[in-house]
Amino acid sequence: MIKNSFIPVISQKKKEEENPGSVEFQVFNFTNKIQRLTSHFKLHPKDDLSQGGLRIILGKRKRLLSYLSKKNKIRYQNLINRLGIRDSQIR
Repeated sequence: MIKNSFIPVISQKKKEEENPGSVEFQVFNFTNKIQRLTSHFKLHPKDDLSQGGLRIILGKRKRLLSYLSKKNKIRYQNLINRLGIRDSQIR
């Protein structure tokens, strides 16, 4: 597991997009955290507290993606394709 592996990508993203509070930037950060936690669970499968944190992050990312899909479908599709996330069924 590599700590802070997404810092160079974030700095590139900040140059492209000046608003680090944007939905795309937040989803990007959550996706990187999810990837790091899943690699952590390969080494530590019984870490229940971190699994709870993972569920919280997954919920936050899901809510942000549903918000973005309602507001702007084109930005949503671009983000999904760029990050390689499955298109979820939104209620």
